Amino acid sequence: MARSPKPWYRQDRDAWFVTIDGVRHNLGPDREKALACFHAMMANPEKRSVASDSLVALIDRFLDYVQKHRAHDTYEWYRSRLQLFATRYPDLTVAELRPIHVQEWIDSFPNAASGTKRNYARSIQRCLHWGEEMGIVDRSPIANFKKPRGGKRERVISPAEWEALLASVPDPEFRDLLVVSWETGCRPQESLRVEARHVDLQNSRWVFPESESKNGAIRIIYLTETALAITRRLMFCHPQGKLFRNSKGIPWTTDAVNCAFIRVHIRHGSRLMADKGIEVTDKEVKRFAASLKPTRTVRGKSVDKPEKDRLAEARRKLRYRKACELAPKFCLYTIRHTWMNRMLTSGVDALTVAVLAGHGDPSMLAKTYQHLSQNPVFLLSQVRKSAG
Repeated sequence: MARSPKPWYRQDRDAWFVTIDGVRHNLGPDREKALACFHAMMANPEKRSVASDSLVALIDRFLDYVQKHRAHDTYEWYRSRLQLFATRYPDLTVAELRPIHVQEWIDSFPNAASGTKRNYARSIQRCLHWGEEMGIVDRSPIANFKKPRGGKRERVISPAEWEALLASVPDPEFRDLLVVSWETGCRPQESLRVEARHVDLQNSRWVFPESESKNGAIRIIYLTETALAITRRLMFCHPQGKLFRNSKGIPWTTDAVNCAFIRVHIRHGSRLMADKGIEVTDKEVKRFAASLKPTRTVRGKSVDKPEKDRLAEARRKLRYRKACELAPKFCLYTIRHTWMNRMLTSGVDALTVAVLAGHGDPSMLAKTYQHLSQNPVFLLSQVRKSAG
């Protein structure tokens, strides 16, 4: 006897689903609305087929495909972006989709960086293109949508900034990750994935097979003496599984690394505040406290915040805000870009740098990384060197 359909919650999609007559339906993230939608669908069986041509249904099928045939990080990349699009347009069909929907969705994130907006557009365009490839849709209605231009990689860490960054990292496990990134120029996903099985100690390198590399070719990362010493030590500590782990022995994730950088950012900024004698005044705290939410949720119930707690919250957030305004913001990709700049300015030719960086297309250096164009001292020295 066939089971009656029943909604279930899928945490990785942050949404409720139900399968009716072999067709899975996305009911949205809200439980009460999802159950109401489910009961309406069961009460009107003639309408069950409507959702099969919805945009949300196509997104679900695309994500299922990516989850089965692509790397986990790739799946998460698409899932996090397409879920935002599905939430904004839960009832839109593929036939109704127009470029204006994508543009208005992107515009709803006014504070997002240009690269972030471009990636939003890329995610939904790829989903529709996949549907066209698979014969699910006749033609993508947003194939000609012009994506926002991506930003250039222009941030370079100076030697003084690097020393200040390391001084703000008390965690030796996080320091290992930063130092190896600085020494090798590896991609963040490479340092977070490397295991002992990838290490070739005899030739001082990491070797990722084609199935685990970004460009579908063997990826080799050569290690300096410092990077090799850290790799040896971590191999001894973690002969199985990921090499780079936090103080609890848990492998670093992208979110964990971002959180660690936020803590470093605040710690660095707090030092600068102390050096410059910058303090948060009581007047600023009281003004800011008035803008904070006056209640908080305790065991599912909303309760008022005591004035003492609101003032403490305001002071803490203001200090964090001022600290972040003073200190430069870094990430693992900034370290990778700085490594490329160091290689080029030290005299290594662009083709060799591109190979060491793992670029499938050497022109990537000229198209995306603009560090040298921002370094007039180096350019002038090269001109004089060639003239001499």
